[in-house]
Amino acid sequence: MYERELTCCFTGHRPQKLPWSYDETDPRALAMLDELDRVLAQILRRGYRHFICGMAEGCDLVFAELILALREDLPGVTLEAAVPCPGQSARWSARSRARYDAILSRCDKVTVVSQVYTPGCMMARNRYMVDCSSLLLACSNGQPGGTLNTIRYAWEQNVEVITVSV
Repeated sequence: MYERELTCCFTGHRPQKLPWSYDETDPRALAMLDELDRVLAQILRRGYRHFICGMAEGCDLVFAELILALREDLPGVTLEAAVPCPGQSARWSARSRARYDAILSRCDKVTVVSQVYTPGCMMARNRYMVDCSSLLLACSNGQPGGTLNTIRYAWEQNVEVITVSV
């Protein structure tokens, strides 16, 4: 349904690895948002219209909200939620769960990668996103973890990577 050549997936850190944690009003968070806006404008000019997000707390939800806002003004822009397993947000705060649910309800497509939680379901979700895309947009500070592993996997698959530093 969606062309891989025009699909961009996203990976980024959870709040625990961000210098501003959950405070998205922090000047550093706002600077990241500005940079994401700038990079997304370039990606859209290149013809990308389908975006896949892993729906984790932190950068993922910010990215998803940016795409949903863009979709209001740009016909043909679509957002796919790549959910690692049912109950992804079950242990999050009520506020984060409400945000997640609001985003999920507005996605054009929801793909649940694993029907049960397994230790590898998060990386399986990340591999799914990369395998469906020709571009990975990453918000990363270079720390080891899922974001860096996803970047490395994209490189191995010859998927272009654009990194926004956090």
